[in-house]
Amino acid sequence: MQIIWHGLSCFQIITARGKGEYVTILIDPLDEDATGLKTPKSNADIVLLTNKQYTITNLKKTGAQDSAFLIDGPGEYDVKGIYVQGVVSTSKDGKKTQNTIYAIEAEDIQVCALGNFSQTELTQEQVVKIGSVDILMCPVGDGEAVGAKEAMKVMTQIEPSIVIPTNYEVPKLKIKLEPLQDFLKAVGVGLVEPLPKLVIKKKDIQPQEAKIVVLAV
Repeated sequence: MQIIWHGLSCFQIITARGKGEYVTILIDPLDEDATGLKTPKSNADIVLLTNKQYTITNLKKTGAQDSAFLIDGPGEYDVKGIYVQGVVSTSKDGKKTQNTIYAIEAEDIQVCALGNFSQTELTQEQVVKIGSVDILMCPVGDGEAVGAKEAMKVMTQIEPSIVIPTNYEVPKLKIKLEPLQDFLKAVGVGLVEPLPKLVIKKKDIQPQEAKIVVLAV
């Protein structure tokens, strides 16, 4: 599995389905006008939208296949051998928002994308629906999502093996967010060298390890 980050909650996941066959998942393709960050180009098979605040729904702008399967809300989905569970989330004031948490199972790896999550913590019902998580994509830069304090709470609730911070300050971003260093300091981690992408297999994941992986935009 390869995981590439494009800023905010936008990710590209490339997963092997069989010998020489791959499935590409695009999460939250960015609206360049709203964010200042480039809309990623991806020949995606599956597109997930956690929110419509800074994402685009015109998949042609991303280069996604005409046959790409769009998931933009809660529910259970099984597409091209990829299992996706969409879980609704609410805002800090308890009102329903347009954000969906996605639990994704591919290559026997459990990935959870919180998207533009803005609760102070997960509910017990959400924790149960999300299930076990190997890799958590978690907002850390406050703004309309969560900051370091809330992120640490969510990490304690889910107990992932790997955390990829999202939704923090990066160059050219129009949305005001806190810097990544605030989160790293809160969790007691020093400078982390960003990776261009995360390439990982199930055997590489240590269940008892809580590792922070920072990806470059």
